Amino acid sequence: MNPKRRRAGPDPDFPYLSERDRFSFPLPENSRGDVIAIGGNLSPGMLLSAYEQGVFPWYNEGDPLLWQSPDPRFVIFPESLRVSESMRKVLKKKQFDVRFDRDFAGVIKNCASVCRPGQDGTWITADMIDAYIKLHELGFAHSAESYADGELAGGCYGIWLDNVFFGESMFARVSNASKAAFLTLAQFIFERGAAFIDSQTHTKHVESLGGREISRGDYLSLLRATLAQSRDPRAERGAWA
Repeated sequence: MNPKRRRAGPDPDFPYLSERDRFSFPLPENSRGDVIAIGGNLSPGMLLSAYEQGVFPWYNEGDPLLWQSPDPRFVIFPESLRVSESMRKVLKKKQFDVRFDRDFAGVIKNCASVCRPGQDGTWITADMIDAYIKLHELGFAHSAESYADGELAGGCYGIWLDNVFFGESMFARVSNASKAAFLTLAQFIFERGAAFIDSQTHTKHVESLGGREISRGDYLSLLRATLAQSRDPRAERGAWA
C-alpha cells in the first residue's frame, strides 16, 4: 500500500486475499495517529489480517481506504457488561424476539442507512457492505437482530475471531431494540469464553452498556495474548443459528 496514493475506496489493482491469506500492516504502536495505513482492498484476507493486528477500515465515501487503530480503544469485558434494571425487564418480558444471523444483510444495510446525530453520511459504504456480507458467508461475521411483530426493529453486527468479538455497528427502529440485540449477543459470546468485545471508539451508548477506554498499547497486548490461544470460530457457526 502506497501512502502517497489517494485513490477513493478500495484499490481494484490491489491483490485479492482469500480468508487463508494474510497481510502485515505497520505496527499500530509505531504510529503517532489513528490512521496506520492507506489503500489496499476489503478482501477477506485483508479484513481478517487487520482485525488480528488491532486495525480496522474506517473511511467515508469518496475518501481513500483508511486503516485505523485508535488510541485509546473502547472495550467491554465480561465483568463490566452492564444491564440496567429497565433492560432486564425488557429482556425478561421478551419484548423483542432476538435472533442471530437470520438477516445479516438487513442489519448492516440498516446500520448504513440509519440517521445518526452529528454525522453527515455513513462510513458503511456499498463496498463495506459487500465485504462484510462476504465475511458473514465465510462464517466470520455475525449479526444479532431484534424483531417486533415479525419486523426487524434493531440489531448489531461484528466479527468473531478466536475469543474476541469486534463490534462494528448497531441500529434501532424501535426504542431499546439495539440494546436488546447487543446484550443478548454479549451474554451469548461471554458464556462461550469471549475475553472482551472491541467497540473501537467511545460512544455514550456503548458506555451505558459497560464499555470503557484502555490505551492502544494495552489493547494490542491484550489482543495478541488472546489470539495466541487460537481456535477456529467457524467451528461454532451452527451455534449462532
